[in-house]
Amino acid sequence: MKIIAIIPCLDEAIFIGDVVSSAAKFVDTVIVIDDGSKDNTAGVARNAGAEVISHTSRQGAGAATRTGFETALKYGADIVVTLDGDGQHDPNEIPVLIKPLLEGKADVTIGSRFLREAKVSRYRKFGIDVITWLYNVGHKVKINDAQSGFRAYNKRALKYMNITYAGFGFSIETLVQARKHGLIIIEAPVSCIYHGSGSTEHPIKHGLNVAFSVLTIRIREEIFNPDDKRRQ
Repeated sequence: MKIIAIIPCLDEAIFIGDVVSSAAKFVDTVIVIDDGSKDNTAGVARNAGAEVISHTSRQGAGAATRTGFETALKYGADIVVTLDGDGQHDPNEIPVLIKPLLEGKADVTIGSRFLREAKVSRYRKFGIDVITWLYNVGHKVKINDAQSGFRAYNKRALKYMNITYAGFGFSIETLVQARKHGLIIIEAPVSCIYHGSGSTEHPIKHGLNVAFSVLTIRIREEIFNPDDKRRQ
């Protein structure tokens, strides 16, 4: 099984070296997508052993992840792990994520912050809960953390991933697409560390944008384009 980690990054030179070197212990290849960083993210990642693809300008987390998926498939990936480059996710937990895929028990694994005691601010938790509810409502199979970017996808899942959202709405788009095609999605408990130098986008604005994206994606995929939908 060829396992590839993809790490979308924007100005993460402080953390990316450690993330790459830690992830490399558990995967065959680490690919960093430098999404127009103005610092030395690309150089640090390359020195740590990653293969780096650089966008000449910022295109968004979704666009960077799409580039990562496309590259991983060209490399013949059987499993793709996605994680952030800011140290929020612990690469040492990659085996926890990929185990259900290796055992054939899931097609997509989400690293959930809420299957453990997560230190998440109240406003952030509220926003995640709203977005997760919007994803869950109307379906029998529920998840706890629809916004976690720490995930693993097998090859079957990857062929259905068609990321059209350049921004953070892609995180819901991929889950809706997986659910629509009857893929098995499970969650695994992971830890999470928030750093003061994290996302520069205002959390309320971010939450509202993603919430709107959830509604738009579900209408598009489940109402106007319901082919092969298998309701869960």
